[in-house]
Amino acid sequence: MNQPQTDRLICYDSRTFLEPAGESIMLYLSQVLGRPIRDLEGERVATVKDVIVRLGEDHPPVTGLVARFGRREFFLSRWRVTELNEHGVRLNSDKLNLRPFVRREGEVLLARNVLDKQLIDVDGKRVVRVNDVQLIDVAGDWRVTGADVSVQGLWRRLAPAGFIGTRTPVEVIDWSNVGYLATDGTTVGLKSPLGKLARLHPVEIARLAEALSYHHGSEVVESLDDETAAETLEEMPSERQAQIIGDMNQERAADILEWMSPDEAADVLGDLPEDKAEELLGLMEDEEQADVAELLPYEDDTAGGLMTTEFVTLPRELTVGEALARLREMAETPNMIYYLYVVEGEGSWKLLGVIALRSLILADPSVPLADVMRTEFQRAHPDEPADEVAQRIAEYNLLALPVMDEAGDILGIITVDDAMEILLPKDWRQRLPRLFG
Repeated sequence: MNQPQTDRLICYDSRTFLEPAGESIMLYLSQVLGRPIRDLEGERVATVKDVIVRLGEDHPPVTGLVARFGRREFFLSRWRVTELNEHGVRLNSDKLNLRPFVRREGEVLLARNVLDKQLIDVDGKRVVRVNDVQLIDVAGDWRVTGADVSVQGLWRRLAPAGFIGTRTPVEVIDWSNVGYLATDGTTVGLKSPLGKLARLHPVEIARLAEALSYHHGSEVVESLDDETAAETLEEMPSERQAQIIGDMNQERAADILEWMSPDEAADVLGDLPEDKAEELLGLMEDEEQADVAELLPYEDDTAGGLMTTEFVTLPRELTVGEALARLREMAETPNMIYYLYVVEGEGSWKLLGVIALRSLILADPSVPLADVMRTEFQRAHPDEPADEVAQRIAEYNLLALPVMDEAGDILGIITVDDAMEILLPKDWRQRLPRLFG
């Protein structure tokens, strides 16, 4: 194919931009759509309706065109095309196969499925809208190299015949940085690059998913591995969490719930219909199921509804050195491990004292835990109002507060980040850092 006269590719600040230049190296989709398709003799035989690309690579190759002849749309293979430029298409044969076009698996139509659709720019950590698509001829192969998200791209489409180049940079997102393309529900999404989202923090993924429609946001979450999906959901509003989990395949939903902290998983199940929650709980592994089931009976606006069962207990008879050794040997430790809770003995939940992790590390290894722990500490009852408990955490500058029953057994802990979600205005909650993530 001949290379068309158009802009020069330049780079600036991890972004791809374009500025006018004399070399013929690339083409925009808007410069191709509606252009004539001519045979060997130069006779017009059809019109370019769309450009087809196959997914699976950072810069997907063009596999063919959708051509229109009258009301009929048919497929033209890329290998039938000898020229592609802003003036149109030239074929290498006079023969046309007018069988109706049928899209094959893994193919995307750039005009139908990409133009005006939202995509996630992984490098820029943002959701943008595609105003035009950049194509470049690489050694005879036309490939999609970028998405024009600038106003200039939209103007080029609205007034293609009179479009005049400008010195203002045209912002083009490198297609290798596209983490997700929001297509309509009947078409193939941009599945292959979804793993690129794993380069982002779950907080960033959550914000991007929320910027999309519910359907597309759900697709983003479902594309992630179980652990990342769980961390992402924990950063989203409770209503959105329940919607996404409720609409998922049940086995997958249960796997993700197992990765979530018990209190978050309990909150999600509490927002689902009772029968749905029971089904998902029954699919969870025994240990995670038990942790979540402990929290389900508590109302959301109580200390019990706010607490998590992720905490570390140590029996009183251990020395400091033995306690540290036990911590090192734990296969899994909670995110919140700034306080350790000393209980009466092995297998007991009767809480006797609290030790800050810093104090444990600095103490003499031979000293018994009973000599290091604090026996006077703030505590909460599971039925106490959540806002009162949160206020107490703030007043005493605590990182966590144990929740205990009438018998003195520890049931769980309430962490400061959960308390702040109650005390802060709603608009500020998403700005709160995850102190223990």
